[in-house]
Amino acid sequence: MTAGLARPHAPLIIDVAATELNDADRRRIANPLVGGVIHFARNWQDRAQMSALNAEIKAIRPDLLICVDHEGGRVQRFRTDGFTRLPSMRALGELWMRDAMRATQAATAAGQVLAAELRACGIDFSFAPVLDLDYGGSSVIGDRSFHRDPRVAALLAKSVMHGMLQMGMRNCGKHFPGHGFVTADSHVEIPVDRRSLKAILADDARPYDWLAGTLTAVMPAHVIYPKVDRRPAGFSSRWLKDILRNRLAFDGAIFSDDLSMEAGRYIDGELLSYADAALAALDAGCDLAMLCNQSIGDGRPLDELLEGFAAAARAGRWQPDAKSEVRRRALRPETPPLDWNTLVDSAGYRHARQVLAQAGLAAPYGA
Repeated sequence: MTAGLARPHAPLIIDVAATELNDADRRRIANPLVGGVIHFARNWQDRAQMSALNAEIKAIRPDLLICVDHEGGRVQRFRTDGFTRLPSMRALGELWMRDAMRATQAATAAGQVLAAELRACGIDFSFAPVLDLDYGGSSVIGDRSFHRDPRVAALLAKSVMHGMLQMGMRNCGKHFPGHGFVTADSHVEIPVDRRSLKAILADDARPYDWLAGTLTAVMPAHVIYPKVDRRPAGFSSRWLKDILRNRLAFDGAIFSDDLSMEAGRYIDGELLSYADAALAALDAGCDLAMLCNQSIGDGRPLDELLEGFAAAARAGRWQPDAKSEVRRRALRPETPPLDWNTLVDSAGYRHARQVLAQAGLAAPYGA
């Protein structure tokens, strides 16, 4: 056990199969290497079901971080049973061009609503906001981006982050140092960005520089920047340790992006096992390695990840990192959430929804 920790470093984020836990889910969640669970739309039926699912997860492992990719726009996992349909980040950027102050107010409101609704259902953390810039050619980023201008993206992202924090939720900027310039989708191929380090730092990575003291987590891109490193950013110690940690002075948690993506485990032209990909991500500087959508069916890829990682630890290929575990635990909310009925009656939440509605950026309950 790592000195000073109640539990050894738990670096793996996994998913569960459905709307209720099965025996395999329970066994995996109890594994001390698992530090979090990420939910998807398939895990959602309604608020009561989601709350019960998360309560059972926490009953097994109270320290787990329960996560979701819930940004607004087309990346919003829960859309029914009272959840507000949140605007895309591009919609906030377009509002900025008409009325910057109203856009800032609406971005804060979006962060408040996003975090409050998730927390009322037992979700601890969302991978938001996107800091990628909108060059107009990326299908995977597209309207998930606030703006082409890094100044607008940073200021609106900071407002969203402020709203999330007001409701007790930390944030995650993604995808470092920037996924918006490349057109390839890293879910299905390996994007390559051939610009220089100077060009990237002067543009796409500027929000990470400006927000380094405000971001609590960062997710790197599954993109190769060959003029900086031959490895994708999420497997590159140059990007994560030298640039993000040292040059930009970021001290929060670093998550790998999903290791099941096409670009998620190719390193130096070699396709790695999930366990070896997770080890490579952690060795490069990630605190947490994430494998998604592998619990469906027999879930064998998740078991192979856990077994392979445990074997690597026994062989001395991986050592628990006390600082990484502190960063993981720091992402959990410090205050209890409001229950749904109390939330919808609270003045702050009602005002935030009103701000979004007046800006034409939120649909009514259940719509």
